[in-house]
Amino acid sequence: MTSSNLWLGIGLLGQMLFSARFLIQWITSERQGRSVIPLAFWWLSLAGGVTLLSYALARHDPVFIMGQASGLIVYLRNLRLIRAEGTAKAPA
Repeated sequence: MTSSNLWLGIGLLGQMLFSARFLIQWITSERQGRSVIPLAFWWLSLAGGVTLLSYALARHDPVFIMGQASGLIVYLRNLRLIRAEGTAKAPA
């Protein structure tokens, strides 16, 4: 396998992870009968974003790099807020 094919596979994997988050969000919302963003959505966002950022860095694509890097900040912040909320709700 060439390096080019390896990076193509990594890029496709990242896109699949990133796309899966919408499927998870849709299924969860349908089950609950309301719009919900489950924790898995943020973890898939992070995993897909890191993978796609790696691909963008390998391709030397500054537009793609900026887009994925800025998204990672949002995903990490949301995971941190969710964690803090869970800690605050935990009994003392």
